[in-house]
Amino acid sequence: MATMADTTLKQFMNHSRRWRENFYVYPVISRRSRGLSIGVNLNPDKACNFDCVYCQVDRSKAPPIREVDLDRLGEELGVMMELARSGELYEDEMFSDVPSELRRINDIAFSGDGEPTTCKWFFECVELVASAKRQAGLFQTKIILITDACYLTKPDVVKALAMMDQNVGEIWAKLDAGTEEYYQRVNRPNFPLAHVIENIKATARVRPVVIQSLFMKLAGAGPDESEVGAFCDRLNEIRNAGGKISYVQVYTIARPPAEDFVMPLSNHHVDRIVSLVEQRAKVRAIAFYGG
Repeated sequence: MATMADTTLKQFMNHSRRWRENFYVYPVISRRSRGLSIGVNLNPDKACNFDCVYCQVDRSKAPPIREVDLDRLGEELGVMMELARSGELYEDEMFSDVPSELRRINDIAFSGDGEPTTCKWFFECVELVASAKRQAGLFQTKIILITDACYLTKPDVVKALAMMDQNVGEIWAKLDAGTEEYYQRVNRPNFPLAHVIENIKATARVRPVVIQSLFMKLAGAGPDESEVGAFCDRLNEIRNAGGKISYVQVYTIARPPAEDFVMPLSNHHVDRIVSLVEQRAKVRAIAFYGG
């Protein structure tokens, strides 16, 4: 069982998508990236297929912009990469106490105020990031797509994923549940769980995917072993269909969620889920604890 000890870093508690005057690009020190993740927000319109109970995006306010301007995105990305490479980023108060071992560009991640693959310019954005990464000499830096997996088989998304494959791409596919009932309760989606599973299968047959799974207490109770067992069954279903899973991220709440009945699991409960995943699904799992 692998573990990422989430200690007292204040950066783990703040993943704001707002950075100075930027519209699209923001820096994050992530528990799961183990370094600097340069976020790319393709959803200033806040469009998403899910309305998760743990989401931190405030959809009660109208967004200041709705479209993605590729030229501005490219400019913001270039500046952010240079700030990180020069070390100037760590002169900012928010990042001044980041440990030296985390002061590296681990990845450029499509993760923002919604589902990145809903963006009509998704392929062009992947192309832009891949080009910027090469020009900066960041040949081994990952391009990560953090996705709810609802649109992974759309033709334009399939084309974009193929480009990611050629540029150290990695897909983090959301899967928080094993049963339709629990999935509806947690993710409040506009697609059924079976659709998500089929999309992950299709994608994971082509390249290994990372499964990102957030577990929490709902009204004081975490998922029971029956639900976790059903979750393991879904992982086995993916693998039995020829899908490849790199590992499973088992994590819990670290920042204030949308709903006040959502609370983080204890470290012990997270570890228990990791053990069940590794025993029943025969897949490596990594624990990420709350704040």
